[in-house]
Amino acid sequence: MGGWLSNLWWGGDPDKVNEISGLTMRDVYAVQKSWTLASANPIDTGIELFTRLFHAYPETKEFFKMIQNVPEDQFNQNHQFKAHVINLMSSVTSAVDNLNQPEVVAAMMNKLGESHGRRNIKEKHFNDLKNVIIEMFIEVLKLDHKTLVAWGKTIDFLYKHIFETLQDRIIRQGLY
Repeated sequence: MGGWLSNLWWGGDPDKVNEISGLTMRDVYAVQKSWTLASANPIDTGIELFTRLFHAYPETKEFFKMIQNVPEDQFNQNHQFKAHVINLMSSVTSAVDNLNQPEVVAAMMNKLGESHGRRNIKEKHFNDLKNVIIEMFIEVLKLDHKTLVAWGKTIDFLYKHIFETLQDRIIRQGLY
């Protein structure tokens, strides 16, 4: 589609970058479309994501006291862990669903940064999770390059606001 027809279809220029999120309408569409596949079975997807995280970065399991001595094949039987998985998947779903309202998503991510900062989770841990997410998207969802780039930009946008809050907490507490 070109010119005016494209603008009519997308409701504006599909390649115009949003100043807040850094995403185009095409990026948002690609992320939302691909997330429907990943979120079709949120508990299984979330448990798979955390299992991969624990394999790649074993030290991250220390943040999850409720499964410290639980065998991997029994993670889904732990109600506290399942609740955390559901919270993660719901947060991502909510953020993805609202990418057309980046100010709202930024506020959501600030809150997420506050709650994780209280648990001493650092930027490094989030970046480790990003690596696992991208790898999982490549292996399991077989996402194309453009969609992976859109996801990379999306995660960077989300993390920017999580990290702002983590940094603010460090500065307020004199932990730097």
